[in-house]
Amino acid sequence: MNARSLIPMALAPLGLAACTQGEPAQTPPVSPAAVAIGPARDCLPLTQYSTTRIRDDQTIDFIGGAGTKVWRVTLPHRCNGLKSADTFTFETSLTQLCKQDIIYPLRQYGNDYQRGAGCGMGEFVPVKLER
Repeated sequence: MNARSLIPMALAPLGLAACTQGEPAQTPPVSPAAVAIGPARDCLPLTQYSTTRIRDDQTIDFIGGAGTKVWRVTLPHRCNGLKSADTFTFETSLTQLCKQDIIYPLRQYGNDYQRGAGCGMGEFVPVKLER
């Protein structure tokens, strides 16, 4: 092998690193403690929650209408800008949001909103938040 044939191999890790979505969690998210009270589910019907609370760049709580039910989603990777945007958008052709769906932080710039980079969802775990 000559030096010229080594160049593509040396640059390959850089190309792969550019394709990753966020950083994998190195430390636990900084969100309120919660205890799982049931099995995780892949999807949550849109009618079962009325609001969301973005706890950090990796944790979202979906809160039922009366506030008595909470489903926590821990994203598989950190979603840069999610907490600072404090809102997100998604597209679905179904009547539910599922773990394979993509969400987008929604940032306001003046009177306009701009969608951030897409972030993969995770499973919906029914939880009881610790006070």
